[in-house]
Formats: sequence, structure tokens, C-alpha cells
Amino acid sequence: MAPTSSLADRLADVRARITAAALDAGRDPASVSLVAVSKFHPASSVQEAIAAGQTVFGENRVQEAAAKFPPLREQNPALRLHLIGGLQTNKAKDAVRIADMIESLDRPALADAIARAADSVGRMPELLIEVNTGDEPQKFGVPKEEADSFIRICRQRFGDSLRGLMCIPPAEQDPTPHFRLLRSMAQTHGLPVLSMGMSADYPIAIAEGATLVRVGTAIFGPRPPTA
Repeated sequence: MAPTSSLADRLADVRARITAAALDAGRDPASVSLVAVSKFHPASSVQEAIAAGQTVFGENRVQEAAAKFPPLREQNPALRLHLIGGLQTNKAKDAVRIADMIESLDRPALADAIARAADSVGRMPELLIEVNTGDEPQKFGVPKEEADSFIRICRQRFGDSLRGLMCIPPAEQDPTPHFRLLRSMAQTHGLPVLSMGMSADYPIAIAEGATLVRVGTAIFGPRPPTA
């Protein structure tokens, strides 16, 4: 899309690409949901996306999401918020309070914190386990060799609230093997949700079975300059 295109136009383009990728893969386009990643973008941009029909949004930081989304939810009760960034244990209670889905469960200490927070708050969001498929030390995610054990533990602890898996492949690598690994893990454990694919590679992710794609830049544009 041209740089001068509106947010609504960019959102429509992403949706059309999702539909095309799903059909090319022999899948029902309705089996793929779009998470519009609004991190660092103002509430006014989220409102534009809502006006264009988008209801599911992703944020990295609990503090930013907690400031941005409650007022939007008052006007748009159907809005769903996914927290997709690495989560500190001391932010778990706030995350449980505001999120419909936490996509970055990746360690026992965080599982403990989420369980305690859910008991305190009285609600449990849906959960995805983030797997570090590329063994990148700078990234969040359970190491792939520990993933099976961690998934089993979390299935016992959280039951049906554990919905699936998430990954972010290394930027410089072909994402396909990473998506296939995640899909294989999900199938092994009977988990229905696969969150994989971002602005640069979501059509590939859809071909490999993604049920959630996290798209930010292609919808909202580049990160706004800081003041």
C-alpha cells in the first residue's frame, strides 16, 4: 500500500492478504484471526482500527495497555486485548486483570504468578506458551528442549485456559522451520491455537497453520517518534 493510504485501507489490505493466504493453503479464512499490534501507537489509532471493524489488539507492555484500553473498552465491550510481550512476574496481577489472552507464558515463576493473580482477581485470561524456537538468548520464550515438559505442567495447572503456543522466529532466518516446529508441538499436545507470523511473514505462517497472526507495522505504520 502507498504510504499515504489510510489506516482503514491498510487494515483492509492485511485482511485481504490473510484471506488469500488461507485460501492458497486450502484453509477457511475464518480459521485465522488478526491481532492488530498497537504497541507504541496512540489510542486514537486504535479507535480508527475499531471504526474499521477490528476488535482484537495486541500490546507489549502492561503499563501502556492499562492506560490505553480501559476507556476504549467502555465504548467497545467486544474489544479483546492480547498481551504479547515478555511479562515480568510483578506485572502478572495487572496483566490478568486487563488481558483476554496472555501470549507470553514462558517459565514456572510466571505460571505461579499468573495462578496467584487469577485467584486474587477472580478471572483467568486465556494463555499461550511462548517457545523460543530459535534458541536466541536475548529473547523470551521457554527453550524448545524444555517446552514439552512445561506444556504438560501448564496443561495440568491451567486446564482449558491454556489454549496454544506462540513463537517469534529469528529475524534473519527462514521462518518456515520454526512455524512447523511450533505446529508439531501444538499437535502433539492437542492445543488448538498457534500464534505465529508478523508483518513480514504472516502469509507463510498461515500456510503453516497459524490461527492468530500478529500484525502491527503493516496496519499502524512505523513506530511513532518519541517526544
